[in-house]
Amino acid sequence: MIRELFREDSYLRTADATVTAVEDRGLRLDATIFYPTGGGQPGDTGMLRWEGGEAKVVDALKADGGDVLHVLAPDAPRPAVGARVSLELDWERRWRHMRMHTAMHVVSAVVKGDVTGGQVGAEKSRLDFNLAGDVPTKEWVTEQVNALIALNRPVVPQWITDAELAARPELVKTMSVRPPSGQGRVRLLAIEGIDLQACGGTHVSRTGEIGRIECTKIENKGKMNRRFILALAD
Repeated sequence: MIRELFREDSYLRTADATVTAVEDRGLRLDATIFYPTGGGQPGDTGMLRWEGGEAKVVDALKADGGDVLHVLAPDAPRPAVGARVSLELDWERRWRHMRMHTAMHVVSAVVKGDVTGGQVGAEKSRLDFNLAGDVPTKEWVTEQVNALIALNRPVVPQWITDAELAARPELVKTMSVRPPSGQGRVRLLAIEGIDLQACGGTHVSRTGEIGRIECTKIENKGKMNRRFILALAD
């Protein structure tokens, strides 16, 4: 199984790895810093370099056997199995994803309702909620979320067992995405004093790193469903 370095340190921008398989769409490696699409967060992009060649990673996807497939352009060169490669993230894109994803957790602590879906983006993100009562204004959401961000609280991953998660269903906020289970433990993300929920994505280490965000729009998506559109202020 691949070593997912991004789970050990989401700030890694470069690393070295060995090619374990070459496929039509791309490569499998024994280690990676590329987050694969999942949980509403897009797969990372970047570059792979090896002696005599290089190729752009246009996506990263979950593959069978717990692997990550590093998707390359169809006409890109491929290194041989066993070759050593250097990995480099498109860091600016990943950094925005990290800030956005952590901000979405803060939003889920402010808006009181069941999360029915979400999508992280570098330019804008969305969170969908089932809201039984009054819908807050975008201005109120913006003010409340930025007040919590400004507290600069630590953001720390934690682990619990499958059994512990089953006993605490409130830790799964997103109705449309269930955290992976069956491997014995599940990753949580704790924002001190603000939020605690199951999440396997990449995040900043303190809320202050998010910067200011804005709720730019609230859309009506059904009788109770409301979509909150979020953007980074910079």
